[in-house]
Amino acid sequence: MWFPPSAPLRATRFGGHLPPQGGKGAQGWLFATLQRALVLANCCGSTLMGTMANAGKPEAWHEAIIRAFKDNDVKIVVYVPDNVLRPLIDAVTNDSYFTAFPTTREEEAIGIVSGAAMAGGRGIVLMQTSGFATLANVLASLCVAAQIPALMMVSERGTLGEFQIGQAIVCRTMRPVLESLGIEHHTVTRLDEAHFIVDRTIKQAFKTQAPAALILSPLLTAKREG
Repeated sequence: MWFPPSAPLRATRFGGHLPPQGGKGAQGWLFATLQRALVLANCCGSTLMGTMANAGKPEAWHEAIIRAFKDNDVKIVVYVPDNVLRPLIDAVTNDSYFTAFPTTREEEAIGIVSGAAMAGGRGIVLMQTSGFATLANVLASLCVAAQIPALMMVSERGTLGEFQIGQAIVCRTMRPVLESLGIEHHTVTRLDEAHFIVDRTIKQAFKTQAPAALILSPLLTAKREG
């Protein structure tokens, strides 16, 4: 192919390949340069486009939390299955950085992360509000009494559109129980604050050797309509 000196720069592709080079001197050099550029684009274009697309994509709430886990070496994630926490559970389960597995009861999960903490590891329990209602005894007699930095992350049910009266009643008891036990707790409501609150709560728990709870509000986790 020959590019006239006055013609605009363009390249024609046939089946993903350029036709044999034509022209001499500067025009031949230009053709070779364009050919190399298009080959590079074929190899790397999809990766580059994916990177550019992700660069403009806002961080999801569970991604901000995972960053905080990794920043603080929290590698053990024990959970009781919960639909609200599914994005977080799926992400840590598929990330080789974490050791993540389910339990049948929240007390069992607290025992596991407490043992991990006593052995020098760092873990967190994921649960929903109704599951937290079973924990008053184990928290008071083990984590608080022995000063174990057991971390809890609770998806908040019982508010902002809840349809089960039982969840609404249990929700009213969660913060009073935490306060009566002297357990540090914070509610995460905004994406732009999620990493900061989770990060600082984890740091304080391990520095002060005390349990702590992070409550994820529906304002953070719920899917918005409209």
